Amino acid sequence: MQILLVEDHEDTRQVLSRFFSRCGFDVSSASTLREGLQLLETNHLFDAIVSDIALPDGTGYALISEARRRGMGALGIALSAYAYPAEVEESKLTGFDYHVQKPCDCAYLRSLLEERAELKAAGGE
Repeated sequence: MQILLVEDHEDTRQVLSRFFSRCGFDVSSASTLREGLQLLETNHLFDAIVSDIALPDGTGYALISEARRRGMGALGIALSAYAYPAEVEESKLTGFDYHVQKPCDCAYLRSLLEERAELKAAGGE
């Protein structure tokens, strides 16, 4: 499974990237909306997009909206320090499948990704 990880906090990005790699996933990471969009442009095969909401040059909402506009069916997981109902709703409306509050429950993130990987392996993706 190929994951696009967009997270501006360097330590968090490194920890999540290592975690996903240790779980057996291929990870491409970016620290800004622009970098994330560039990765979307060059790789149309992402199985999952895991993105922080607040980025220095935009939002994860813009990233997932662009991915959906391009017809990408990747699993979308929003990461945020906040889980206010309005923010969770906006995540869903812009195309994210899940809204995960930071600090992240890594076991939960892994389960979401593994569920998608199993679906893909079974031919459901």
